[in-house]
Amino acid sequence: MKTINHWIGGKPVEGVSGNFGPVYNPATGAQEKQVAFASADEVDAAVRAAKEAFASWGTSSLAKRTSVLFKYRELVDAHRAEIARLITAEHGKVHSDALGEVARGLEIIELACGIPEKLKGELSTQVSTRVDVAAIRQSLGVVAGITPFNFPAMVPLWMFPLAIACGNTFVLKPSEKVPSAAFKLAELAAEAGLPDGVLNIVNGDKVAVDAILEHPDIAAVSFVGSTPIAKYIHTTGTAHGKRVQALGGAKNHMLVLPDADLDLAADSAINAAYGSAGERCMAISVVVAVGETADPLIGKIKERADQLRIGPGDDPASEMGPLITKVHRDKVASYVTGAAAQGADVVIDGTGYTVEGYEDGHWLGISLLDHVTPEMDAYRDEIFGPVLSVVRVDTYDEAIALMNNSPWGNGTAIFTRDGGAARRFQLEVEAGMVGVNVPIPVPVGYHSFGGWKDSLFGDHHIYGNDGVHFYTRGKVVTTRWPDPSDGGINLGFPSNH
Repeated sequence: MKTINHWIGGKPVEGVSGNFGPVYNPATGAQEKQVAFASADEVDAAVRAAKEAFASWGTSSLAKRTSVLFKYRELVDAHRAEIARLITAEHGKVHSDALGEVARGLEIIELACGIPEKLKGELSTQVSTRVDVAAIRQSLGVVAGITPFNFPAMVPLWMFPLAIACGNTFVLKPSEKVPSAAFKLAELAAEAGLPDGVLNIVNGDKVAVDAILEHPDIAAVSFVGSTPIAKYIHTTGTAHGKRVQALGGAKNHMLVLPDADLDLAADSAINAAYGSAGERCMAISVVVAVGETADPLIGKIKERADQLRIGPGDDPASEMGPLITKVHRDKVASYVTGAAAQGADVVIDGTGYTVEGYEDGHWLGISLLDHVTPEMDAYRDEIFGPVLSVVRVDTYDEAIALMNNSPWGNGTAIFTRDGGAARRFQLEVEAGMVGVNVPIPVPVGYHSFGGWKDSLFGDHHIYGNDGVHFYTRGKVVTTRWPDPSDGGINLGFPSNH
């Protein structure tokens, strides 16, 4: 059985802890690989390699860094199909979705290629007689990233290209469920000419996570995952003196007003709720239907849902693949049965779904719940699967109150033809990313991604300008070059003239 090992100091390194985790093919349910779990000592070895590399990489020219990144962009682009196949094999998402993930990751590599413009400082001359003040940004040192299973390539690419462009070195702990894509990204970075030790990968479980959070030589940690773990990462990391950005979970609402284009809204609800089997933090999991909108909208959603093709991700005919693990599949299914017991109408029941020839896969059909109320578990919890709930309200004001009462504030959307209503919504809704007739408003690379409330812990969103600021720190330099004619002693307080 193939073993996925660590990447330390520019080369593969065999795990020595003796602990391994299974890597499954979700479509078949079979274990096809194992991944080595790092001990605290192995994490320390990766940090040491990064620290040694920082001595030269941190002082390297912007020209050198960008030359590597431009080559890296070419290599990732050339290998995008291979990376997508690795994602499909371990995550289960369909190949087209995996290709889209790589494309969004490439956006951040492109942003990193433009780092010289982002790191331009500010200069004020003659603030006092022959005194100038400059503001500059400098790298932090060794930084780390802990990434989730649902985007094995994209989320790591949200982090390390920008971090290393800013002059830092990086230790990545990818999800142990999907380790191969990150390993391939490290191989390509070495091929692009990235010096040994600038990018390191340690696989593992909580032992590796805690070793990262507690290591004294790691200056900052980026995280994307569930809200409970994000809270833990933020609390533990900051307690050990680190800068932390921890992106948590979500319960994203899509508000549909009576004047909306219901065909567009139905198409968008299908795409945003069931794409990638609902395993994404920007998935729409609640449709809030105002007034008489619910019945016709549900009819259109059901009509489209009945035509979706569910199957293995490497089948070009498949539109949705399996869930990541059997345990997660069963947990998601329990919300459907639980909603029925709590009084919701199950319009479409995806539990018990199987695919012929792949009966042991982690399959779950799509589910659609109507008459869901805020007291139900299906509404209160982040399900992270192909389950869409419909909540009925009478007015816009009732809808906005419902949405703002949610503890999460990641993404949201409104569907309407009314520009005034849309403008009011984007100002009043308490969420970090808003779509107007756009169901999944993930920002492009030169804007930043991040939510509000329990969807983000820390002060910085990820990538974009916020990402540059997270991976650097500011310094202000005040200089005076005396004229040769200056001289003498003056013990008074300096004055601005």
